[in-house]
Amino acid sequence: MTGASNLRINADRLVSRLKELGRVGALPGGGVCRLALTQEDQQGRDLVVSWMRALGLEVIVDDIGNIFGRRAGRQNIEPVMIGSHIDTVATGGLYDGCLGVLAGLEIVETLNEAGLTTDRPIVVAAFTNEEGARFAPDMMGSLVYVGGLAVEEARATQGIDGQTVGDCLERIGYGGTRLEGAPAVHAYLELHIEQGPVLEDEDLQIGVVEGVQGISWQEFTVRGRSSHAGTTPMRLRHDAGLAAAQIAAAVHAIVTEIGGAQVGTVGSFNLHPNLVNVVPETARFTVDLRNTDEQLLQQAERRLAERVIEIAARVGVSVEVRALARFEPVEFDKRLVAAVEAGANRLGMSNRRMPSGAGHDAQMLARICPAAMIFVPSVDGISHNIQELTHPADLENGANLLLATVLETARSGANQEKQ
Repeated sequence: MTGASNLRINADRLVSRLKELGRVGALPGGGVCRLALTQEDQQGRDLVVSWMRALGLEVIVDDIGNIFGRRAGRQNIEPVMIGSHIDTVATGGLYDGCLGVLAGLEIVETLNEAGLTTDRPIVVAAFTNEEGARFAPDMMGSLVYVGGLAVEEARATQGIDGQTVGDCLERIGYGGTRLEGAPAVHAYLELHIEQGPVLEDEDLQIGVVEGVQGISWQEFTVRGRSSHAGTTPMRLRHDAGLAAAQIAAAVHAIVTEIGGAQVGTVGSFNLHPNLVNVVPETARFTVDLRNTDEQLLQQAERRLAERVIEIAARVGVSVEVRALARFEPVEFDKRLVAAVEAGANRLGMSNRRMPSGAGHDAQMLARICPAAMIFVPSVDGISHNIQELTHPADLENGANLLLATVLETARSGANQEKQ
């Protein structure tokens, strides 16, 4: 591919597509709400599929709603896949996930304009329900794709609104078809905003992602007894709200004691009957624990379980626990990570190796093929927020590095055996 080493993407076109997709599900104060498998998600999917078809890609939708746009290579062999997602949290930004998908389309258009055909096919993927904001677990589409979750179980999953994945897929027209055989992917690359402050703080252009930390999501339901807030003595209460608050405080104490990379979050918290003058009967909340070290993550889980038993006994309540998601830490392919790093150095982009604190589809694809990720800076480290922002120059850097890595990886002789 003569001249490929000097090929660059069109940054204005990439930014324009990001803004156009960002208008689907736009919020009044900025940002986007495009929860998985909603009408807004359907509109976003339709837009992405229309772009894929306009670029001459063969579009395939599987039975969990994953979208794949395939560009033929010189040889009909395992493709290089570029991917991410377009669903958002309820108060999301324009870049989380969308950058990875639309940078993939920009790479295809850049190759089309240059009249270049890679040895290997290139597939641009948009995976279903990566966020997990409406349906648990997160990374659902990619997990089903790699065989980690049965499609029947995934489609039967109920969301926070009581609707099922399968019903919603059919309603929005993305029920898809069953793909035959195991996925065959030569390598997977994902461009993503960092969603944290490290790159900006260290004035670096690129994060070379070595892996993703382990994730443990649990839902706790505390059951006590509602009673009058004025007439029930403190010693005779069975206060579900009190127990839940103490467990939430215990999460903070445990992660502080473990230290290092351990983090913990109580992100959803609801009381019933949720009245000013009634002792709460029920409390339901979630706990998100993460660590790059599996042993320490298990330690955090054990300590929390012990504290829950202790608090429940002391307050006089019962506690039910439901696992929402559990993924061990993932180490990305060493050769592919090195290729990303070498590409950044070759292009003169300042960089550092780093882990990902957030979960990504790449950690699922790493089960079946070499995988790696590229991070670009997030302004003030803000993400999952309507103020999420990555500067156009950083978007351009990330997409150009992705292009360079794809061109290298898509050579038929490129050795990307999983390490």
